Amino acid sequence: MTAAVLHEKRSSTFWITINRPDKRNAINQEVIDGIRAGYRAAHADPEVRAIVLTGAGDKAFCAGGDLQPGKGFAFDYAKPSVDYADLLREAQNATLPTIARVNGTCMAGGMGLLCMVDMAVAADHVLFGLPEVKVGVFPMQVLSLLQHMVPQRVLREWCITGEPFDAHAALQHGLLNHVVPAAELDAKTDWLVQRIVDKSPTAIRRGKYAMRAMAAMSFDQGIAYTESQIALLALTEDAKEGLAAFNEKRKPVWTGR
Repeated sequence: MTAAVLHEKRSSTFWITINRPDKRNAINQEVIDGIRAGYRAAHADPEVRAIVLTGAGDKAFCAGGDLQPGKGFAFDYAKPSVDYADLLREAQNATLPTIARVNGTCMAGGMGLLCMVDMAVAADHVLFGLPEVKVGVFPMQVLSLLQHMVPQRVLREWCITGEPFDAHAALQHGLLNHVVPAAELDAKTDWLVQRIVDKSPTAIRRGKYAMRAMAAMSFDQGIAYTESQIALLALTEDAKEGLAAFNEKRKPVWTGR
């Protein structure tokens, strides 16, 4: 049986590929489990410096939840949390930098996958959208991330009309870092990866942890918190190596410690 999610380590980057192209890479339990397993495997490997999340084929990154009879809107009401929500929680707590390679349609729950990563590169033909209202629901869980990323007026239009929008609108409103022709998607993704993997993994790890902690802080709380964080970071081996390399005019050799 073909795996719903593929894992591949490419040098210092861990690729997670949703592998249901015949279903437009729709989310089901196997997809959720596979992405979570990929995140864990990447974080358990000290050689990994970045994660890339993408979809198989060229038609869809992820078209949302699998709405086949008996699979759509199926919840275990005895559980206090939903598996898709747990995936978003786990992704928010990731300390490796993450990139979405958006190769095709990105809708509904796929928008949540897009929002849960740090950066995103998309092909210029991609359509995005929150069409949940067309099937009688609302993008509830996606809102938890999306509401902090785009202007409220724009968000309300997307959610309430359910109408799709193009890659340039997604870029304009902060969902994407880069939009390129489809033929250049791999090259641009690799370009972004290479700008990450030569940096200090310790600085990125502790920096992402701090950004997550500061999300709910006021300025006064945040500035007090970061005073202690920069002092702790200066004690790490990577910080000492970075300073030495700067003064010795050479490239740093990071240990991630």
